[in-house]
Amino acid sequence: MAEQPGLSETPDQTAVPRRAWPYLRSERRGIVLALVSSAAATACTVAVPAVIGAGVDQLIEDDRDGLLTAAGVLVGLVVVRLVLFRQSEIWLTAVGERVVRGLRELAVRRLAQAPLRFLEAHRSGDLLRRTTTEIADLANFVRSQLPEVLAVLGYLLFTTVLLLSYSPLLTLALLVVFVPGIVWVLRRFKRAAGPAFAAEAAAAGTVAATYRELVTAREMLQTNNGVGGWRQRFLADSEHRYQAARRTQKSLFVISLSRVVQGLTTVVLLLLGGWLAADGRISVGTVVVFILATRQLFDSATQASNLVGQLQLTKVGLARLLDLLTMTTPHATEPAPDAAPSEAAHPREPTDAPPKRAPTDEATPPDRPRQTVRGTAPASSTTPERGDLEVRDVRYSYVADAEVLHGLSLSVPAGDRVALIGPTGAGKTTLAKLITGLYAPDAGSVSYAGVDLRALPPGELRRRIVLVPQRVHLISGTLQDNLALVPRRPTDDEVRQAVARLDLEDWVAGLPDGLATRLGGGEGRLSAGEVQLIGLVRAALVDPAVLVLDEATADIDPRTAHKLETAIDVLRTDRTLIVIAHRETTIERLPRVIRLEHGGLDPLPAPRIARSWT
Repeated sequence: MAEQPGLSETPDQTAVPRRAWPYLRSERRGIVLALVSSAAATACTVAVPAVIGAGVDQLIEDDRDGLLTAAGVLVGLVVVRLVLFRQSEIWLTAVGERVVRGLRELAVRRLAQAPLRFLEAHRSGDLLRRTTTEIADLANFVRSQLPEVLAVLGYLLFTTVLLLSYSPLLTLALLVVFVPGIVWVLRRFKRAAGPAFAAEAAAAGTVAATYRELVTAREMLQTNNGVGGWRQRFLADSEHRYQAARRTQKSLFVISLSRVVQGLTTVVLLLLGGWLAADGRISVGTVVVFILATRQLFDSATQASNLVGQLQLTKVGLARLLDLLTMTTPHATEPAPDAAPSEAAHPREPTDAPPKRAPTDEATPPDRPRQTVRGTAPASSTTPERGDLEVRDVRYSYVADAEVLHGLSLSVPAGDRVALIGPTGAGKTTLAKLITGLYAPDAGSVSYAGVDLRALPPGELRRRIVLVPQRVHLISGTLQDNLALVPRRPTDDEVRQAVARLDLEDWVAGLPDGLATRLGGGEGRLSAGEVQLIGLVRAALVDPAVLVLDEATADIDPRTAHKLETAIDVLRTDRTLIVIAHRETTIERLPRVIRLEHGGLDPLPAPRIARSWT
């Protein structure tokens, strides 16, 4: 089998801004405006010590007009700085929020179209954290810390230029004492912080994944008395995260050493500045400028030390998000039925990024990149409404050297009705996912109407082949909302017509609020069979050529099973129907039975004729 690429717990953190730039390119105009405005506001701040120093010199010289002029300039600088900083924050926040929103939507689209094998290879809690918590951290950084980061960087640059223009000697003393010390502190922090922050993010993802497993498997854990074992596992994961957080805090402690460097630098500047002023080589105002400017410089350095932890955390989160986007990048794009998002609302994706796609659910395969299949002609944009399904020499394995299907071949003519049976582990569900295009075979091919499924456009594949799994998922919303989870959102009349066509009007009428009954989120509890009925209505709205039902009647009461089987009878008409079943009454309704055994076909002596289809 082809090795499934996986996400890294601690992805590469080098060149993160450069790798993120393709997602920012569409907002470059807003970014430039915000940066220019922020730089101008910072320049006004840097000029304040110079104006105060000039005022001190005017005061010493008893020049009242010069002093008043300095005071007026100071007031003007403060006002202009306030306006420019406010405007830069507005521009920067607006750009940042658009970028973050676009990244969030892109991550959701990529996961929605990712191959099922990729999703199954990763814990859902980790995927959830990468697309929610870490993007929320990024949004918080853009709103709160990014304007401060830009201001600090601008102040460091402009202050250095200002001090050089006043006294190169004092500036040299500042650089000799301050720069080596602060560089040493930052290098120590970088060596410790990179692995520490990455390890903490990975540990947090593990805790989230473990907790999600409890929520998903709570009934099984309670009935099998497995809560104690799970609790020990959760506590171990929590302890691992606690230790990772401690290592992160230890790395942050290194930054506090910068205060020692600042104190030593101030002492040197006072001594050297006082000696130069006494010698008449510089004015008292120049000493004032250096003390005020370096004080603000140190405040900026302290602010930078406080921000560096958040900056590192954001960098790790962005690296993990970019890792997800890279691993889920399709090999080629497909034209989307929906309108493309505007550049103002979404970051421009790299050239291989997927278009926006219609929502889908478990009844339809997710978007997949179109793949070039050797020996297969390029697929046309449309295929026949009905066609034969061919499985040829298919091999598939989840792990290397452990094949689940061994060169399986199967032909299902258009309109055929087949029961797929076999013991647990025979490969029935795997075959169903291959037939519906959720999996791609390691070898061999699956084709509809002579076209390999890997060559079919995703939208066409969704229209032609539909899988209704054993577990149909619901969303929080009304029954109408849940029934409408198909590629093209149906109208209310189309939903009612589909319900009527399946003879399910009495069932809908028996619900508290009919189609307006709320489901999901602990509301509107339905039985397993009733949830399966929702999956069948979705399938009827799609009207596929091939309908695959995976254990649709398993473990449900006879009354609901009869209603479900009746709905299946209505759906069959001239479409191909493949039913994975264990229930004898379901199998007896199908004229052809195929048995899987040990990853291959074990055909029955002769096809069984259904007792009744009415």
